[in-house]
Amino acid sequence: MAYVDGFVVPVPKGKLAAYRSMARKAGKVWREHGAIDYHECLADDVTVGKRTSFPRSVKLQPGEVVVFSYIVYKSRRDRDRINKAVMADPRLKSMIDSKNLPFDGKRMFWGGFKSLVRV
Repeated sequence: MAYVDGFVVPVPKGKLAAYRSMARKAGKVWREHGAIDYHECLADDVTVGKRTSFPRSVKLQPGEVVVFSYIVYKSRRDRDRINKAVMADPRLKSMIDSKNLPFDGKRMFWGGFKSLVRV
């Protein structure tokens, strides 16, 4: 079954265009190295929960929006191989300078997931 990497990122609304540009370039790199699918999703129907929620998870600040992203791979083995290649790709290295990111990378979180159900 497929393997998925998921990411949640707080992005300042004023930097959405820069984020979108970076994400398009990154998505092309991942796909060229073998990822099956690459999605960047802008929060549309998320509320601040009493205990936890997407906004709380990234300590969302005024003027920011939550972005949920995911990359799909054939397997965990493919994901590990692809991510190694992507991280070595000079096109990605030029985009991930922490001083120039269009979001606060310290409040981003991510993880890898095994597929449980696919319909």
